[in-house]
Amino acid sequence: MTVSATGCETSGFTVDRAGDYAHAQLANPMSACMLCGGTGLVRTTVTDNGRTYDTVTSCARARLGRRSEAFNAAHLPAVHAASTFENWRPGNAEQARAHGLVKDFALRWPQGRPFIVSGPVGTGKTHLLVAALRHLTLELGVRAGYVEISLLYAQIRRGFQDGKSGGEIIGPLSQLDVLAIDELGKGRGSVFELETLDELIARRYNANKVTLFATNYSVRAPEDRAQRGLIDTAELVAAGKESKLLVDRVGDRIYSRLCEMCEFVEFPSNTPDARRSPNLRARR
Repeated sequence: MTVSATGCETSGFTVDRAGDYAHAQLANPMSACMLCGGTGLVRTTVTDNGRTYDTVTSCARARLGRRSEAFNAAHLPAVHAASTFENWRPGNAEQARAHGLVKDFALRWPQGRPFIVSGPVGTGKTHLLVAALRHLTLELGVRAGYVEISLLYAQIRRGFQDGKSGGEIIGPLSQLDVLAIDELGKGRGSVFELETLDELIARRYNANKVTLFATNYSVRAPEDRAQRGLIDTAELVAAGKESKLLVDRVGDRIYSRLCEMCEFVEFPSNTPDARRSPNLRARR
């Protein structure tokens, strides 16, 4: 069988800020395509066993358009519209390890190992999350999403006022092929927050969906933590209020699942905050 086709020229993307989110669009709009006339469809001639017939397929520019739609649906933060693997520079060995781990995850999708990146504020954790989702959506068209956990809690609370349940908001997030949860452990540590987080992670865990994380809390756990045994929610809330350990902030149940779901990488506590240094900002 031989196939010949006249397809649209691939045009690439432009990515800018649009309100709260990064927004991608085709560098050249579909309507400007001289080959498909803006329909997104091209004629393909197929010859099989001496017989020739015509088929219609999606043009290359239409496929690019679907990838830009996947990018926009991910709701990446506008401040990171330009964040890529190429413009992120590690400053220490663990940051270099994180860069390699995250890039390997994205380039080897879906075989790459999911991850959780821990470190002080301003050390590039969100940049890495966005770079991974940018590649998955714009290059591969993967259904992905980004949420900052405290903003998700606020969205659910507002939903309650409109008569929505938390499950109605969590449901679509649980079905995405990849979800990046930023600022894991942030919040007041209330029963509502812990139960919301537990439901979201449990649903994605049970559905075998890939979840990525970034946190300002240490992913290390004391050796005696496994001996603590069963504690109730009130004890968990009390334990997590002042702790700098992620296991205290999210509880043993969620932490145990993170150990199975993700590769851990933690930046040193003295990793500098790039937002406070013009030199480090330029390096980003």
